[in-house]
Amino acid sequence: MTVVEDQGHEGAHRTLPPPDWRTRVEPGPLLPESEPYRVLGTKAVERVDPALLRRLYAELVRGRRFNTQATALTRQGRLAVYPSTTGQEAAEIAAALVLEERDWLFPSYRDTLAVIARGVDPLEALTLLRGDRHTGYDPLATRVAPLSTPLATHLPHAVGLAHAARLRGDDVVALAMCGDGGTSEGDFHEALNFAAVWQAPVVFLVQNNGYAISVPLAKQSAAPSLAHKAVGYGLPGRLIDGNDVVAMHEVLSEAMDRARAGGGPTLVEAVTYRMEAHTNADDATRYRAAEEVEAWRAHDPVKIMERELLERGVIDEAAVAVAGERAEEFAAGLRAALNEDAPLHPERLFDHVFAERTPQLAEQAELLRAEMEAEAEAVAGNAGTATGAGNER
Repeated sequence: MTVVEDQGHEGAHRTLPPPDWRTRVEPGPLLPESEPYRVLGTKAVERVDPALLRRLYAELVRGRRFNTQATALTRQGRLAVYPSTTGQEAAEIAAALVLEERDWLFPSYRDTLAVIARGVDPLEALTLLRGDRHTGYDPLATRVAPLSTPLATHLPHAVGLAHAARLRGDDVVALAMCGDGGTSEGDFHEALNFAAVWQAPVVFLVQNNGYAISVPLAKQSAAPSLAHKAVGYGLPGRLIDGNDVVAMHEVLSEAMDRARAGGGPTLVEAVTYRMEAHTNADDATRYRAAEEVEAWRAHDPVKIMERELLERGVIDEAAVAVAGERAEEFAAGLRAALNEDAPLHPERLFDHVFAERTPQLAEQAELLRAEMEAEAEAVAGNAGTATGAGNER
């Protein structure tokens, strides 16, 4: 703003905007709903394709089984860590299913289920959490960015990719996911600002599960909702019941279509709840009451979807049984895959660090190779000595 003297009043000053300043859009259309948007339990569900409803339900059932299986695998030592999305399956599944093949998914460390629902092999998706090697899957082949453990650092990457795609004329939209804790990071705000200024084709999905590890939302933000944060950057915000998979699919689809048509980015807040602890290493009882968790169980995304479809006759008990059986088959395959030790080689430590190895890495790799060859020769020599001694006896 520019400060100028008001000639009509001695000593008074007033502010004028710079000559090129203008309001891009009125704030009203950017504001989110006053209450989380829902479809389940309303008349709106009647207009949804029954085939889509059945698919969403089957994916929810499989997603829940994946969460319980992955959590069990951490207790068995087959996974080093697993950040569960039990209770958040609706947002995860919807995020994956609204993507076209050409689109990109930018997940956080808690979004393994979305990665699998996108079509990535479960074993590859869990490789990072297993502690085996790097990402586990090829981001270029799958169009899924690596699971981001640092909070919100992947959001500017999503904006950059989306902006570059638009400059090249590629019909691509990026969907970037984070939790409520991620909105407290500077990267989140930088990403929203750049996305809005560039009108980049990107959709931000914030899964507000109530806690950033042990820090409740009330200690992170004083805004009416996290979706309200969109207004300050000039993009629309949407506030959604994150446990309503149909509402999530509808709103995310609209946001993706808007971005693809050149309408720019959207911030979607999914109000949900993390039923399990932050990870298997966390004790959630230290910062939240059991009564709070139980209250959210009444709004379980799998159960409310199942109940709705049964009442409307979209599925029957036989369909429920089939969905459960297929989920069990999926879990059995996951157990079998993770029960096999991954073939690892020490020299792979130097892969994917740089596009071309630096002189220092090349020197270290050569040193490791020499040590491994010397060790192999020593083992072979000892074996030969032992064999000779046995023959003498």
